Amino acid sequence: MKVNTLSKLLCRSALSCAVLSSTFTAAQLPPEPQEKYGDGRVSEFYTWKKDIPERPGVLLKTETITNPYIRLDNDSQAIRILYSSTSGKDSKTPVIVSGSIHLPKGTPPKGGWPVVLWAHGTVGLADACAPSWNGRSYRDVQYLNRWLQEGFAVVATDYEGLGVAGPHLLINVPMLAYSVLDSGRAALQTQLPLSNNFVIVGQSQGGAAAVATSSYSATYAPELKIKGSIGTGVIYRDPNATPADNQLKLNPYEVSPSLAYNIYSFLVTQSLAPDLKTEDVFTPAAVPLVEQARNACLSSFMGDIQSAGLSPAQALQPNPPERYKVLQEQQANAYGYYPILKINHPLFIGTGANDRTPDARTQVKLVADACKAGTTVEGHLYYGLGHSETVNASLKDSIPFAKKVIAGQKIQSICKPDIK
Repeated sequence: MKVNTLSKLLCRSALSCAVLSSTFTAAQLPPEPQEKYGDGRVSEFYTWKKDIPERPGVLLKTETITNPYIRLDNDSQAIRILYSSTSGKDSKTPVIVSGSIHLPKGTPPKGGWPVVLWAHGTVGLADACAPSWNGRSYRDVQYLNRWLQEGFAVVATDYEGLGVAGPHLLINVPMLAYSVLDSGRAALQTQLPLSNNFVIVGQSQGGAAAVATSSYSATYAPELKIKGSIGTGVIYRDPNATPADNQLKLNPYEVSPSLAYNIYSFLVTQSLAPDLKTEDVFTPAAVPLVEQARNACLSSFMGDIQSAGLSPAQALQPNPPERYKVLQEQQANAYGYYPILKINHPLFIGTGANDRTPDARTQVKLVADACKAGTTVEGHLYYGLGHSETVNASLKDSIPFAKKVIAGQKIQSICKPDIK
């Protein structure tokens, strides 16, 4: 199946197809200045001045990482990579994507290290937020160090638009899949001791990437041997749910750092429809925060929201233009759904029972829906844990799962997980 055919799978209605062909076509509007996309503030490595190869997954250049803040304690070697991929905006335009590779310590097994294709959670929209440049949260450092300790190499994409020029599209299913799969293709061209045996692993936005990558892997990159996928805090838009059910729900009168996600989502919509005006959606008190979000990475930006003391009711216009609602719906329809849930390898879904970002119930529904579609799914539900705590807590189950799938052992489905 070709990439442009895959894009048609995402057109869930005539309306969303129109998005792909007209509303979200940047060529219709003058070029936007770089600061609109948070471009820059990274090294020359992230710039590619030659033609972009038509073939996705081509390794373009590498660079040894020496900064201990970017390295991982349990890696023996780390490099940055720059590679070609396919834009999630139209599923056909070649783009450049950056990332990093981390090798375990010790002697690689015959055939090379098995590989974790790591898909990170939301870090922001600016280039400087790219993990290969900016580093990772303490939680993610612990998590990836454990995978290295267990004998897995880590190949970590930054995703389209992070590190490199152009907008980052956040929860864009094809973009996430292409960026992850092409990082695996590029990694195999490095001459490092890596095997063509992959486990996709992701959290939150990256959890969505893990499922997205799984749903695209057989058609977009069939040469990669994907043995299994692991997601925690997975974002799932249920195609049978109402639009309201699929939205992050915030108390409108409570100051919430999670407002950051609403602002980032607006900026993604604005990058696809640049004539959309900030002041039409946000109050005068919130407009400076929206501008801050273009260049602020998530952890610091959440602190900015807390310091500003703005609740959603204070930040959002009470009656945004109908066009904004339509654009958001079009964006979700065009880019927010997994094309298939019948996946040809086992899937692990770890959910914190107290998760609200996204709601744990949507994650449990994903387990049920994927099982119903015919996928082998090992679902786990962790008592008392939220969105972030589940990441490392799930390792006691996800590492055995990964080792089993790499060894070709059978996975027993758990389609109705009990709270542990």
